Amino acid sequence: MLSFYPKGELSEENGLVVFPSNAQLSLRAHGMAEQTIRRHLATLIEAGLLIRKDSPNGKRYARKEQGGEIREAFGFSLAPLLVRGEEIERLAAEVIAERLHLQRLRERLTICRRDVAKLIEMALEEGAAGDWSGIHLHFRGVVERLPRSPSAEQVAAALDELEMLREEITNQLEMQVKTQNHSGNAQHYERHIQNSNPQSITELEPASEKKQGATADDRLGGRAEPTVRIQKDEEKNGRVPATSSAPAANAALKSFPLGLVLQACPEIAAYGPQGSVGTWRELMAAAVVVRSMLGVSPSAYEQACEIMGPENAATVMACVLERAGHINSAGGYLRDLTRRAEKGEFAIGPMLMALARSNSPMRAKTG
Repeated sequence: MLSFYPKGELSEENGLVVFPSNAQLSLRAHGMAEQTIRRHLATLIEAGLLIRKDSPNGKRYARKEQGGEIREAFGFSLAPLLVRGEEIERLAAEVIAERLHLQRLRERLTICRRDVAKLIEMALEEGAAGDWSGIHLHFRGVVERLPRSPSAEQVAAALDELEMLREEITNQLEMQVKTQNHSGNAQHYERHIQNSNPQSITELEPASEKKQGATADDRLGGRAEPTVRIQKDEEKNGRVPATSSAPAANAALKSFPLGLVLQACPEIAAYGPQGSVGTWRELMAAAVVVRSMLGVSPSAYEQACEIMGPENAATVMACVLERAGHINSAGGYLRDLTRRAEKGEFAIGPMLMALARSNSPMRAKTG
């Protein structure tokens, strides 16, 4: 309706009545049906945003002077918009703020939902003790209760519930990592997730990592990667049937929750846009900066992205940054990890969890 006002600003001096026909309104509204236009006009009038100014014959038109100036017009008066300008501006700002708030809540919910799903998946794959079936049902129940177009209150309630669930799962996994249980399953889980052997990536002497020409296996203590090693030990002892190591390694190369990556590798945040990392896109951007800083060639990083996936390659770069002082050639180290990942002999989980343990508040306090 405002598009039919001849001036750029509403003013009583220029008149406040516009008189478009329904056909003209339909054209401006990209072919909207006249019946729909009538319904919208009635709604605007009922809301007090338009005032109908009818002509004697009910048509919309203007009477003009001989010079072409409009003397009297019949149609719709825009006067309420002028009178209620400040109110409308305030309401519009509130609507924009509410939409932005809802958008941010949705983004947080998406990230939290993804984190919970990955944590449950990781716990199931690692054979962690707990009622993971029940936890998964709880998780699905929260997600499926949301309507197709939820309100901000509904999204906030679901977010609170999922954040509590994420914290509960994280605490449960951390407790199992810290528990000194010597049963076979616990040893398998602790070695697989903690990488708690005496020559863990976070506990190596610098000299072993500074060794010229050392491979990733050398820097991991001259041993096979824990995931593959444990599987081979169990196959040898007859506890599990022999299987190919490649599928297991490929399964282990699934991406981990961003929150866990940032907890394990806090230094990467300083290289993100605006000095922080809050999304996977920002982590990948930070990884490119770190790649250049550590002297890793573009081809080496591109190959890592191709083999591991962009998210996992960025995660590995964050881990390399944490241990940069103990790695002689970051480029050679990354290429070696990429070759092992291609063969199914490398998993990010043990390395990431070891760094998370070394950077945990409890570890820092006791250290």
